[in-house]
Amino acid sequence: MEWQPDEQGLQQVLQLLKDSQSPDTATQRAVQEKLEQLNQFPDFNNYLIFVLTSLKSEDEPTRSLSGLILKNNVKAHYQNFPPNVADFIKRECLNNIGDPSPLIRATIGILITTIASKGELQTWPELLPQLCNLLNSEDYNTCEGSFGALQKICEDSSELLDSDALNRPLNIMIPKFLQFFKHCSPKIRSHAIACVNQFIIGRAQALMDNIDTFIESLFALAGDEDSEVRKNVCRALVMLLEVRIDRLIPHMHSIIQYMLQRTQDPDENVALEACEFWLTLAEQPICKEALSGHLVQLIPILVNGMKYSEIDIILLKGDVEEDETIPDSEQDIKPRFHKSRTVTLQHEGGEGEEGEDIDEDEDDDDDTLSDWNLRKCSAAALDVLANVFREELLPHLLPLLKGLLFHPDWVIKESGILVLGAIAEGCMQGMVPYLPELIPHLIQCLCDKKALVRSIACWTLSRYAHWVVSQPPDAHLKPLMTELLKRILDGNKRVQEAACSAFATLEEEACTELVPYLSFILDTLVFAFGKYQHKNLLILYDAIGTLADSVGHHLNQPEYIQKLMPPLIAKWNELKDEDKDLFPLLECLSSVATALQSGFLPYCEPVYQRCVTLVQKTLAQAMMYSQQPDQYEAPDKDFMIVALDLLSGLAEGLGGHVDTLVARSNIMTLLFQCMQDTMPEVRQSSFALLGDLTKACFPHVKPCIAEFMPILGTNLNPEFISVCNNATWAIGEICMQMGVEMQPYIAMVLNQLVEIINRPNTPKTLLENTGILLSRCIISSAITIGRLGYVCPQEVAPMLPQFIRPWCTSLRNIRDNEEKDSAFRGICMMIGVNPGGVVQDFIFFCDAVASWVNPKDDLRDMFYKILHGFKEQVGEENWQQFSEQFPPLLKERLAACYGV
Repeated sequence: MEWQPDEQGLQQVLQLLKDSQSPDTATQRAVQEKLEQLNQFPDFNNYLIFVLTSLKSEDEPTRSLSGLILKNNVKAHYQNFPPNVADFIKRECLNNIGDPSPLIRATIGILITTIASKGELQTWPELLPQLCNLLNSEDYNTCEGSFGALQKICEDSSELLDSDALNRPLNIMIPKFLQFFKHCSPKIRSHAIACVNQFIIGRAQALMDNIDTFIESLFALAGDEDSEVRKNVCRALVMLLEVRIDRLIPHMHSIIQYMLQRTQDPDENVALEACEFWLTLAEQPICKEALSGHLVQLIPILVNGMKYSEIDIILLKGDVEEDETIPDSEQDIKPRFHKSRTVTLQHEGGEGEEGEDIDEDEDDDDDTLSDWNLRKCSAAALDVLANVFREELLPHLLPLLKGLLFHPDWVIKESGILVLGAIAEGCMQGMVPYLPELIPHLIQCLCDKKALVRSIACWTLSRYAHWVVSQPPDAHLKPLMTELLKRILDGNKRVQEAACSAFATLEEEACTELVPYLSFILDTLVFAFGKYQHKNLLILYDAIGTLADSVGHHLNQPEYIQKLMPPLIAKWNELKDEDKDLFPLLECLSSVATALQSGFLPYCEPVYQRCVTLVQKTLAQAMMYSQQPDQYEAPDKDFMIVALDLLSGLAEGLGGHVDTLVARSNIMTLLFQCMQDTMPEVRQSSFALLGDLTKACFPHVKPCIAEFMPILGTNLNPEFISVCNNATWAIGEICMQMGVEMQPYIAMVLNQLVEIINRPNTPKTLLENTGILLSRCIISSAITIGRLGYVCPQEVAPMLPQFIRPWCTSLRNIRDNEEKDSAFRGICMMIGVNPGGVVQDFIFFCDAVASWVNPKDDLRDMFYKILHGFKEQVGEENWQQFSEQFPPLLKERLAACYGV
């Protein structure tokens, strides 16, 4: 017997559905309670499917709502549905997928997909064959409804559909979908392409077998009058460019012509999909060859796409000039992620930094519109193409730029400034002759009456900051800084934000060039404290921290400290321990403490105490959570990481003055726990702090060494490259303090360090970052091996042949400093113990010695003795032969400095 509803029950359910559409909160709450009660009765779900599929007398919104409540029940309780209820729902769905109402069809499609995603694709074997069969129905609604459901299933379960678990249904489905590319209904054509598109990126075998048919069918739809179809065609071609470019190359000329048209499509969604094509093409090796002849058409199209649309301007409140007094809404504020401290050795002096933090948001000039749109996509495409074509782009761009930058319509002028910023990185060389004229014009734009023009001018100027700083300061730096500081105090929040970010970039480029203006800069930044709403305050902390990093100890002047510290400490006291705004403030204070050195002393006690408390609280919370996860929440470990980093900043800035603070706290016990945390970032920051405390107040660290060293040894694992780097550095610092007492620990660490230094360093990995970090880690390991050899030469010297070559090649590239000095003393002492260990690779040692600009006198003597000793050992004739292999420059240096 087919299930039938009871009339009274049906009226009750309908009343509930009516009530749930009420705007009244109390009614809503009552509905929620009633739903909880009704969910105890299994056939409540039968009533819901009945209203959705069979109760045609009800209005559509009520029927659809019934289906959505059922979908939520399926999500939450499907495994408890009795089999007869589940079967009834499935049957009703398939029988009514062709409902005349598009809303009801879509709701049934969502319901089918939700059931399928509950692992039901395996246990509902008739689902896919039946949906595919229904595609052949003469009835449009049935065909469209089935396709809608299939599209959702393809989106949700693309991997499962291409697996043996289901017997590879795609072998039947893909050829079937391809037949519908020619259907007379645009909606059906669009569904068919969207279904196939789900399988491109995963390279599903069934699609690869039909790839040529697929591409031909796409070409046939190129001129389709329906915008949804055109959008799906563009999306398919962009994905094919990534996975099967080999199949597109023969048709590349006509595909490019097509995409040029579509990037100007009257429908912005189509234009956006097409614009992605240029971004993807720029990453392909064939880009330059394929696009060279089309730049003359493409560049004006991209530039045109960079204008704000009318919708953008409305959403961005482009007509609101002053909004600084309007409080931020909480959703305006993006979550902040703290980057753990990676120890950079002094030798780098900031050169390698560019690759360190690749900032995802850097080009995001419209943050509040963070949805991807045509403007952003066009700007990103121009940026990557500028990096491919470099100066060759300029002949197509410069004639356009002139007209844009001086245009009376602010929307066009604004887009010109964005263009100028987008090409800054790729076309810098070619732009240099024009910058003396352009930069003053951009600085003038900082005073434009339109806030959106002022904010984009901030961003574009920051992209040219490197050039500005390379000129005499009075030429551009001074006027730029003066105007940017005014913009930091702008009445418009978006301009404040853009100016603060641009100023931070300028600080990084200018460094100590800013020292003469410090008083003026601090007055502005401190004034902004009283002016800014929540979101921009967080960016202001960043600008202050960057200033401290850039000018360093020059900040340690009583008048500057008087200006800067009171507002920072006031904020510090306002914030509660659980407030995430502490992250940027702690990061900022860490930079300030490092820069101020002893100038931070009056403020250090409460700051130090609070950091220790944050670490302690987080550890306690983590402990409670691990013991009773159902009772306690997992802690946010970022609080602990940021606190450890600020403690590092204090130890580095205050040096020996930190001694009394450490003595009065349990930081060493806490550090022991942090060093063993499961989260790599916590360990990374712990090892940085351990190294800084070792340098600042070793007597407190020494009693813990026996417990700490085995932990450091187990973290010498390049899988976690920054953790490994910091552990290596800490071992080196400890060894310089321990001296000969380091002996018992050598075996725990030496083999891993030698392994790291012998790793092939290929910086051209997928991520430039990994390459930079790995070479940094290798240099750290080389320095630490040298330091171990300095304090315990007898123990380390036997391993010389295993590391001397990579040791020399990695340290020849760093500049003279304390770390290099101690490492080279160590290598000389090891050669004294085991001269045979270096014979095979002596040329590398000579090269490394020659990399010193001016070593200390006693180190120079050590080099002299080793070089002359070797020469005597082999005899004059052999030495002549040996030194013939030297490059001329090396020969000259050794002769000039060491007389060999």
